[in-house]
Amino acid sequence: MTKKRETTKKLMVEQLKKTPIVQVSCEKVGLGRATFYRWKKDDEAFSKNVDDALLEGNLLVNDLAESQLINAIKNSNLGAIVFWLKHHHPNYATKVEVTAHLKHQNEILTPEQEALVKRALKLASLLPEKKGEVEDDK
Repeated sequence: MTKKRETTKKLMVEQLKKTPIVQVSCEKVGLGRATFYRWKKDDEAFSKNVDDALLEGNLLVNDLAESQLINAIKNSNLGAIVFWLKHHHPNYATKVEVTAHLKHQNEILTPEQEALVKRALKLASLLPEKKGEVEDDK
């Protein structure tokens, strides 16, 4: 690997920590997106560093956004206050009321339907398998 490529990879990782948007970071570093994704696919260490940098960058942006939101709340911005309460206080969360009438509540299943339900539950590991019971793959 050339020294220039190695330097560009390091610059890209550092840029992603500051701006976790691949397109923007590529433009700032002077790297084509196709090259970036080829390097990411071919170089496992670079790929891991990129993923870590994107996570770190996203956390930074989240911190900045939360800080701005708190400042807006301190400045009595009603929209910010409502947003915060809806997402952080259960009494203000958006609620959906569902009313339904189920007709099949006590409906009896056919033996074939029962077998299908039992098989599905076994496959989902929700029913224990009985000893001596052989699973048939139909």
